[in-house]
Amino acid sequence: MESTMERMSSSVQSWVEEHKLATIGGVWASAIGASVAYSRRRTPQRATSLRLIHARMHAQALTLAVLGGAALAHHYYNNGKGSRKNREADLDYDFYSQLPSATDADGNENDRWSW
Repeated sequence: MESTMERMSSSVQSWVEEHKLATIGGVWASAIGASVAYSRRRTPQRATSLRLIHARMHAQALTLAVLGGAALAHHYYNNGKGSRKNREADLDYDFYSQLPSATDADGNENDRWSW
């Protein structure tokens, strides 16, 4: 049972990773619908425009919370111990490393470097 849950969790996680904007839009739309439904059930005499305003505010707060959670998850999963040092070691900011090579793979001189 646990392996099935792990597979489903990883497939959902990979889908969300590929469809970030659709996920955020779905969360927002679901929050709007849930807030309007809850408001309609709780206070049926409230005006529709006021329900929509409150639903938009609730959806906005939930969306910000989801974005904050996504940022924390991104930070947690992508910035483990020592990974910053590894990334800095992979990057070479030396001026000469950014220039094209003086010769091509066959040993012919590059036109940019010929005077």
